[in-house]
Amino acid sequence: MTRKDLINKIQTRRKKLNITIENLSKISHIGTRTLNRFLSGDDVKLSTIEKITQTLGLDFAGNEVVKLKDLMEKRANKKAIFLASLVQGTSSLEMQGLDKDGIENIISNFKQELLNGQYKDKLWVA
Repeated sequence: MTRKDLINKIQTRRKKLNITIENLSKISHIGTRTLNRFLSGDDVKLSTIEKITQTLGLDFAGNEVVKLKDLMEKRANKKAIFLASLVQGTSSLEMQGLDKDGIENIISNFKQELLNGQYKDKLWVA
């Protein structure tokens, strides 16, 4: 496989997931300039390529390791937990903290909204 093949696989995956270059940069913890350099074919560290491919659920050769649906569900769950923690923190400050079932319900609702609802375009926003 050539570098160009790997870049094409990464770009295809990024577009299927609807991740902008800026958000991929933030989520994979690499600089936007570095990501753009790699995508234009310039040399970058192997660790940079590894971060990009792992973030997208690919192996080092650009083959799918994590299915798109699983990758999206994992991201939605992580983001839903974060959002629920914000709600719980605010509720606790107002002395109205939620019980375990309430928190799980909020997480489930956030997850569904991120996957299928009005916030699905925000799934990959860092």
